[in-house]
Amino acid sequence: MKALSVFLVCVPLTTQALPLNDDFNLQVSLAAVSDYRTRGISQTLGDPAVQAGVTLLHGSGLYAGVWTSNVDFGDDFKTREEFEYYAGYAWQMTDAISLDLGYIKYSYPKESQFNLSELYAILDTYGVQLGAYYSSDTPNAFGDHQSTLYTYLGYTTTLPGEVGLKLRYGHNDVKDPAFWSTRGDARDSYHEWEVALTHDFVGVTWGLSYIDTDLSKSECAGWYGYGDLCTATVVASVSKTF
Repeated sequence: MKALSVFLVCVPLTTQALPLNDDFNLQVSLAAVSDYRTRGISQTLGDPAVQAGVTLLHGSGLYAGVWTSNVDFGDDFKTREEFEYYAGYAWQMTDAISLDLGYIKYSYPKESQFNLSELYAILDTYGVQLGAYYSSDTPNAFGDHQSTLYTYLGYTTTLPGEVGLKLRYGHNDVKDPAFWSTRGDARDSYHEWEVALTHDFVGVTWGLSYIDTDLSKSECAGWYGYGDLCTATVVASVSKTF
């Protein structure tokens, strides 16, 4: 099991930041979601989550920060919180083209066997995003240092009525055959997708997302321990960034 966030691609690093001085800005994000899903998989057994992040931004494009959320992996696992420590460089080539490169360290108190790190690259061109996250130390049933690669194609735009639209189609590859069906077939990857709508009202951003994967309940249960963590769902959210 692993819990990996795509927080960085959801919150632009150049908007709504609090100026500290001529070189540094601080960005704070707060959110509540009806289900913490990352790469299509629930990290809270389908329950709500409260999340917060702080990012220090430099005028050169360098940034560093920390993000946290409650989690629940079920069974007898003791961890109830996920921390993500990240640093990177955001290069704004033009108003419509940007490149984001960075590193994330995921930490799970009381259950350090889930800790891992990733390198990521995100290219945004006129609202179209191409992203890749690579890890060489992902813990799973095959050992402590397995490689994984998550890639996605996304698109963000604003619809009439100031409604934000975000689309994402991702592919998560865990290298070794990991997802077993009831027929005895196994595969080493799966696809996931999301359609999200957002709207700003009374000073906060309200969101509604449809999220799904192509994993069957048996494939999901065999890897994550529960069959309903990977099924289609609608996630409601409310967030504030300043």
